[in-house]
Order: sequence, then C-alpha cells, then structure tokens
Amino acid sequence: YKDVPMAVAGDKESRHGIILAKNMLAKSMGVQTAEPIWQAKRKCPGLQLVPPHRERYLQYSRMAQEIYYRFTDQVEAFSLDECWLDVYGSERLFGDGEQIAQQIRRAVKEELGLTVSIGVSYNKVFAKLGSDYRKPDATTLIFRENYQEMLYPLPVATMLYAGRASVQTMARHGIRTIGELAARSRADLRRMLGKSGEQLWLYANGLDDSPVR
Repeated sequence: YKDVPMAVAGDKESRHGIILAKNMLAKSMGVQTAEPIWQAKRKCPGLQLVPPHRERYLQYSRMAQEIYYRFTDQVEAFSLDECWLDVYGSERLFGDGEQIAQQIRRAVKEELGLTVSIGVSYNKVFAKLGSDYRKPDATTLIFRENYQEMLYPLPVATMLYAGRASVQTMARHGIRTIGELAARSRADLRRMLGKSGEQLWLYANGLDDSPVR
C-alpha cells in the first residue's frame, strides 16, 4: 500500500462506512477523514481500503507514549496518535524544544518504524497547529515572533476546536483565515458564536494558557 492511495475504513458493505484515516496520496486526491466511503471512492476510484486494527493502534500508541515519558512526565494524550508534552522542565537534560522534538522523532522512527510530525510552541493550540503544518516527518517551530506570519494566512478551519458550523458562521461574517479571526474584536466573536467564539479569538491571538494535564 506504500505507493497507492489507501485508507483505513469501516465496513465498506455498509452504507454508513466512513474513512477513518488515509495516506498522503489519498489526501492529495481529496479524500477526507470521516467522509462516507462512497464519496471517497468517487473522488479516488483506485482507493484501496483496509479494515481497522484498533488493538494494534493502541499498542503502538502506548509504545510511543513510553518514548515521550523519557523526556518529561508532563504528557497529555489528545487522541490515539497525538499528545502534548510540556518540556520546559527538561531543557537542562535534553536541550530546547526543537532538540527534544528531533530526539523524539528519531527514537520513534528507529524503535517503532513510524514517522511523527511535531509542533514546538509556547502554547498547546499552536503546538497542535505546528504538528499539522508539515507532514509527514517534520518539526515545525511556532513562536511569538513568527506565529502571525506562519498561521494567519491559514484557513480558519485549521484552528483547533473550529467546528464546521462555527466555520460557516464566521465565513458569513467575512472571516475565512486565522488572521481575519484574530483581527476582529473579541466582542464580535462572542456575539457570533458565544463563549466558543471568544475562545477561538483568544487562540488566534496566541493567548492559550491551558496547561498540559
């Protein structure tokens, strides 16, 4: 499957089967996670489908987390294949955030045979955006000095917790990029989307202060 568009999917005989994950080739042809199989096959007729193996994913998720714990005990799982790490207390032992990221990527690749993309930043939301910024197998640095240049041109839908309904509402108000979101007033976003809009405004302006739990 390495050189063909492929996806992990639910029951392809079922009308309700959906795409659970896809490789970069499938992604380049428009296949999206959570869309129906029939829709994905229409975009990509040669799409190869394989069934999920959740126990195997859990096994590798645990092994990856064991590697993360070598560098810090501040690890928060966000999903099966994503974690936040607070490494501020680890710099004397392992170097700065970028150096730790490179060591983690190397260890995961050598020991598990997997590539990982890592975002290094001063808050969790920007670290998540950094992990998605370049794939596969990359480290992206997002700091106070460069976050506007890097993130403000991105579609607002790439922002963590920006759901489809919120994105559509913002589009009706002329907000299509993270930069346009950040430029509006906090009160505007609260009027549009309530408390969640205010939270998105804080995130877009780099004001996420949530701790790694």
